[in-house]
Amino acid sequence: MGRDVIIACDFASAEKTFEFLDKFEGKKPFVKIGMELFYAEGPAIVREIKKRGHKIFLDLKLHDIPNTVKKAMSVLSHLDVDMTNLHAAGTVAMMEAAIEGLTRPDGTRPLLIAVTQLTSTSEERMKSDLLINEPIDKVVMHYAGCAKRAGLDGIVCSPLEAGKVHGACGDDFITVTPGVRFADGDVGDQVRVMTPAEAKRIGSDYIVVGRPITAAADPVAAYERCCAEFIG
Repeated sequence: MGRDVIIACDFASAEKTFEFLDKFEGKKPFVKIGMELFYAEGPAIVREIKKRGHKIFLDLKLHDIPNTVKKAMSVLSHLDVDMTNLHAAGTVAMMEAAIEGLTRPDGTRPLLIAVTQLTSTSEERMKSDLLINEPIDKVVMHYAGCAKRAGLDGIVCSPLEAGKVHGACGDDFITVTPGVRFADGDVGDQVRVMTPAEAKRIGSDYIVVGRPITAAADPVAAYERCCAEFIG
């Protein structure tokens, strides 16, 4: 599986998003559309970015009762995205319903991955706030196993867990890892982070990079540095 860098386009409007993407003359980076942008602009922003030739990871993290998620995924299946996601905490039944809803009549569907634990969640917070007393790596591995059993394509996880996930679930089980920062950068509100080069070494398939690229003085140069470190 080829590695790729996904840019988190966490902007509040289409105008700011296209102002950013216009800097990439001739390049079509893989982009993530998250809640902020999708809630601001709706499905139209997905269609327009796709029309420009970009691959899209639609990051909405669905988590509800199985029937609701199935219906929501059926709606999202009409958007030409390449990847979307949900919370593994919604149970195997919810994840199975999601795949059913996301699969189009012709049998095709985007990649579907599950969020295990957010990269802003430390083991201490998981125990105190969520009352999950198992070690965080054990929880992530359990959620990964549930996602695989449900038929999903992979998970979102910290780069710290990517290698273990491949070891347990196979090399074809995708690991998408946020929380990636340059060695000389600010970690922001992430508490489980890794550099692009380290993420490559431990086997991440995709890294999601936001502020180190979007807030850089030269976003294109930052993106190219990230690709050089991660893809090689």
